[in-house]
Amino acid sequence: MASLQTPITPATGTTTKSFSSSFTQNVSSWPLFSNSSKKCAIKSLKHKVTCNSGSSDHNLDRRDILLGLGGLAGAVNLTSVPSVGAAPLAAPDISKCGTTAMSGFRPGESTPTGGDCCPPNANQIMDFVFPKDQAFKVRPAAHLLSPKYIAKFNEAIKRMKELPADDPRNFLQQAHIHCAYCNGAYTQSSSGFPDIEIQIHNSWLFFPFHRWYLYFYERILGSLIDDPTFALPFWNWDTPAGMTIPYYFNDSKSALFDSKRNQAHLKGVVDLGYNGKDSDTTDLDKVKNNLAIMYRQMVTNATDPTAFFGGEYRAGIEPISGGGSVEQSPHTPVHRWVGDPRETNGENLGNFYSAGRDTLFYCHHSNVDRMWSLWKMLGGKHKDITDPDWLNASFVFYDENKNLVRVYVKDCLFTNQLGYDYQRVDVPWLKSKPVPRAPKSGIAKKLVGKVAKAPDVTFPVKLDKIVKVLVPRPKKSRSKKEKEEKEELLIIQGITYDSEKYVKFDVYVNDEDDDASAPDQTEFAGSFAQLPHKHKGKSQSKTNFRAGLTELLEELEADDDDNVLVTVVPRSGSEDITIDAIKIIYA
Repeated sequence: MASLQTPITPATGTTTKSFSSSFTQNVSSWPLFSNSSKKCAIKSLKHKVTCNSGSSDHNLDRRDILLGLGGLAGAVNLTSVPSVGAAPLAAPDISKCGTTAMSGFRPGESTPTGGDCCPPNANQIMDFVFPKDQAFKVRPAAHLLSPKYIAKFNEAIKRMKELPADDPRNFLQQAHIHCAYCNGAYTQSSSGFPDIEIQIHNSWLFFPFHRWYLYFYERILGSLIDDPTFALPFWNWDTPAGMTIPYYFNDSKSALFDSKRNQAHLKGVVDLGYNGKDSDTTDLDKVKNNLAIMYRQMVTNATDPTAFFGGEYRAGIEPISGGGSVEQSPHTPVHRWVGDPRETNGENLGNFYSAGRDTLFYCHHSNVDRMWSLWKMLGGKHKDITDPDWLNASFVFYDENKNLVRVYVKDCLFTNQLGYDYQRVDVPWLKSKPVPRAPKSGIAKKLVGKVAKAPDVTFPVKLDKIVKVLVPRPKKSRSKKEKEEKEELLIIQGITYDSEKYVKFDVYVNDEDDDASAPDQTEFAGSFAQLPHKHKGKSQSKTNFRAGLTELLEELEADDDDNVLVTVVPRSGSEDITIDAIKIIYA
């Protein structure tokens, strides 16, 4: 059995094996570690992209550049979308950043340095302008880095940590950015709602915020080592060979090291469905479950923009409509799996306020960002949102020159415009479709009278034990055309939970046993998971969950059934969760 900790330098035709011969990863010959500086002048998405690589020019067809960015179908110029009559969330006024009461934790607990997480103020805000002739970067898989690249990465982080404490590019100041945006420190005062906080998780802002965040973080690192081609590695936890923390993060002498990580997980296989406690699952089973979770969250539960990105979040409202499939899992469980259980709040990666203090956070989110690119390759309805309120939402970040810069969602839709792409590696989860544990129809029918129907249940229901309910289907035996036009969705509404805890529950469909199916089986519909965070003046949050049913019911031979048996299994922090409704809709 090959060790997953062995560093591998990418090379044409290289194949690495782990766990068993059934799991392989093909490393592409994508030019990654060129000695020359590769620059691309992107004149127009309607033309070719001219790249200068030292002594010779290469003309890359725009189809090659857009591969992984939604394909040609998504190649439209959205920068001119009007905002008339729209209500997009505006970038916060950082001079009004909150204090300990908003962003810290209880007295005596591990709190952000200084009592809050507000970055330095600035006298002027600049609107972002795409750099001319920006160097084109290729983000590499973290487990495939060469020793030379690891050293470069380490040096960049080292220099960031050595910057003066009040420098907005300083390592801790950069971590404060994430804390301020997700822990109640900012309000919507710029949008005219000073009493409503800004939260960039659990809504359609999750992906664009983190894309911009990494963009500036990456540019700062590159500038500190005078290498404009430097690219953030991505922690490739969606392929077997990358499902452990890359070995060089565990070197206590390295700038990449963080002592606040779960010591039992430093060399173990990551659990993309982590419940807050370790199970006795074998490594091989973990890999199978991880790949199945990826398929479920990237394919079955991400059938349209709302399912993938998350629900609407406009000025004047709170993000209660629900996070997207990938944000729920694997994003959130990976955070908690790395976080240190010895710490009061699961610091560092296990809590939103402190997550940015672990260098692994940026590699984790680099792979999350990669999922956005991969998702758009799947075709069909896998396209960016076109709502002006999403496109015109804005954020502010500090750039590599210490300027406070305002950016818009509409300008980050294509990674090639931002000057980067991802190393081409195998995507094994596309062939890891879950299989039914007990493929048969009529399960829900025989339970009528034994299990309550949703309309007969008195909601809200507390999730301090397993909840089983029969949910009526508004329509059954839909035609192929009907299924293509609208997805059948399971909706769990009004999930109220303690936002200061790690909370998670799993959802199963037509699984009559209390010993619920594993993620690699079709009966597993998905997970709801939330990382601990603070809110302004409250400790409870409310949101929704959705899962795709069309493919599941076909696989379970239940497409003609009148009802669906839904089982909700509490996993972590669920004793404080209540649910307002469980229903099925078509959208």
